[in-house]
Amino acid sequence: MRRVMEEAEQRVKQYNLKQVPLPTSSAAKFNFENSSSSASVSAIDPKRRKGSIGSIEKAFNMGAREIADSEIARMFYTGGLSFHFARSPYYARAFKNKEKSNIENLLEPIKKTWNEKGVSIYSDGWSDAQRRPLINIMAVSESGPMFLKAINCEGETKEKHFIADLLINTIQEIGPEKVVQVITDNAAACKAAGHIVEAKFRHIFWTPCVVHTLNLALKNICAPSTHPRYDDVMEQCGWISRVSSDASFIKNFIMNHAMRLSMYNNHCKLKLLSVVDTRFASTIVMLKRFKTIKRGLEQLVISEEWEMYKEDDVVKAKEVKDKILNEDFWMDVDYILSFTAPMYEMFRLVDTEKPCLHNIYEWWDSMIEKVKEVIYKKEHKSFTENSRFFDIVNGILVERWTKSHTPLHSLAHSLNPRYYSQQWLDESHDRVPPHRDMNVVRERKECFERYFSSEVERRRVNEEYAIFSASMEDFSSSDSINDRWYMSPIKWWIVHGTSTPMLQSIALKLLGQPCSSSCCERNWSTYNFIHSMKKNKLTPQRAEDLVYVHNNLRLLSRRSPNYNEGESKMWDIGGDGFDSMDIENAGILEIANLSLDEPELEAMLFDSEGNASL
Repeated sequence: MRRVMEEAEQRVKQYNLKQVPLPTSSAAKFNFENSSSSASVSAIDPKRRKGSIGSIEKAFNMGAREIADSEIARMFYTGGLSFHFARSPYYARAFKNKEKSNIENLLEPIKKTWNEKGVSIYSDGWSDAQRRPLINIMAVSESGPMFLKAINCEGETKEKHFIADLLINTIQEIGPEKVVQVITDNAAACKAAGHIVEAKFRHIFWTPCVVHTLNLALKNICAPSTHPRYDDVMEQCGWISRVSSDASFIKNFIMNHAMRLSMYNNHCKLKLLSVVDTRFASTIVMLKRFKTIKRGLEQLVISEEWEMYKEDDVVKAKEVKDKILNEDFWMDVDYILSFTAPMYEMFRLVDTEKPCLHNIYEWWDSMIEKVKEVIYKKEHKSFTENSRFFDIVNGILVERWTKSHTPLHSLAHSLNPRYYSQQWLDESHDRVPPHRDMNVVRERKECFERYFSSEVERRRVNEEYAIFSASMEDFSSSDSINDRWYMSPIKWWIVHGTSTPMLQSIALKLLGQPCSSSCCERNWSTYNFIHSMKKNKLTPQRAEDLVYVHNNLRLLSRRSPNYNEGESKMWDIGGDGFDSMDIENAGILEIANLSLDEPELEAMLFDSEGNASL
């Protein structure tokens, strides 16, 4: 009997299922109908060691599949591909949720730097393809712009309390101790909301966007209207508006007729720009393009084609020809571009996410001085004489600066070591170091009062500032003094500022902050790219998630050492410029860090090596 039982047990063991390794992933043919049987096979060995790789994982290389899935998902997000390419409703949902969580984890190292380096909160409004009002909120630090959220404001009035609540909630989510400033445009509701934020968090400043401020000043000069302080503003600046109107008339006459536009294209390689009024420096951008295509326009109106084409408005055609061949018109264009060149250069400097808060005070002063030099040279006057045109231009620029200037600009200016160096002081006879500028001193003290409620702490930080500004004690060494001119401000404070810890902490936060909300403006092009007229059925929440992944993938990519190398070099430049992935437009570089560069970069292409060429 025992022998019979042993033989029976042996036969049972022989018939037990055995684990048979499946074929490799290259030979495997898998479908979802086999998923249940696969699960049963994987469950045969419950004693499999923790962390060991089973036959299913080996066969189908699950780790590689996960990586491939993520890469495919990122291709959808960054390329703005329609989700119709993945018919299953679970495809986009699974990838989106997983990738957003992955991006949040990858952003954590950047967020951890905000404790020491500080962060600025940006806010801007927009309407999507379905005319839903949205408010965009981003966080910008030395590492770059990070998209946080886009709030759907349907049914809400975007008044000061509503905007302030959004900003306050964002500040509390990030941590009030990390936030340096809140940047918005100069609208009255945004300004009032900024003051509410300042009242709740005394150490956080509302800072109006410098680009918006400069654009408003430029509009007051190039498109003047009645001014309470200057009765003759139209007399002095009206000619600028007339030149701009003439340029618009020429552009519209050519572009609004297919035959005229065809003739223009035969003589000019660059396109005539249709610049919307809401664009920064719109007048200057248009006139710069006119100057670039001057030769082509002149060849156009003296060509036989222009003379022979009779099916046209002869009177307007003659007027256009007379204006283009009028040298006085081009002299006026040159003059406008020359005296506004310092303002345009200022646009280029501040229209970025790069740290520049500490330079605004000095840049604005230098800009006005350069404008004065051009105007006085044109009028053949010495600086001791009076120029009514400059008085009005200067008055408008100073008035706009006064409205938008904040004490934070002065404190950041005070903490820039460069402005204490002898080399900087020697560049102009009327320059003084920040600790001798009464306006700067007054506003620096105001900032210290908001930063430190304790009188003891204020006395200590003032003593540290005195040691720094007068080059005393540890700041008296030759290296410390010489490096003020040669080193970047942040590096200087890291190397030489250890003996003044309170001042060093403030400096490291302020010197890494930007001064404009341009990244919010540019992020709307990303939103429009994803939530376009062709994809306007996306819900605001899904569109926000896709923008979150798309925008922050850019941030992470640009921090990668491989961003400027290989076939995918600068892969995101130009990406949001397309409405479709057509071959004709796919190589045009349309979007750059500086939005004002777009006209100059319009005809620039990337070759197979990733290099830009004209």
